[in-house]
Amino acid sequence: MYGDAVTTIEDIGEQDGWRCWLCDEPVDPDMSPHDPRSASIDARITKKKAKKKSVNLGERLAHRACNTGKGNNDPIVEWADHLFVVDPAVIIPSIERLSNKGGREAMARCPTEEDAVAAGEWLVDRVSRLSPELSVHSTVEPGGGQYLVILST
Repeated sequence: MYGDAVTTIEDIGEQDGWRCWLCDEPVDPDMSPHDPRSASIDARITKKKAKKKSVNLGERLAHRACNTGKGNNDPIVEWADHLFVVDPAVIIPSIERLSNKGGREAMARCPTEEDAVAAGEWLVDRVSRLSPELSVHSTVEPGGGQYLVILST
């Protein structure tokens, strides 16, 4: 419930494997706190939303620059630049729907099956760090000369 959160940077760093939950890059626990790539604690949702929903803030590890750049806004987790995806779904809301209701989410369209398989594998790996408690798998469905990447619980 609200307020029942891990409070030390070391605990959160261990929980997240010393990776920034926003950019998915490593975080050096020994870096100067004045460096933009240093460790900071970020909340997945704002205090106001957490209190309204009576839930935990979902504290996560973030680089200071990633956390500051996000500000007091909802987080946006970008798709990897090396993936060839069209109409990609917004990742965080999709994960929240899968966590709450289960089922399937169409995540992106790809021009080739190889692109879709690569996107699906990347997405499952990324979700495993964003929401470790959520077990998902990806499938690729052909249709209309394209391939749809589906994420399912």
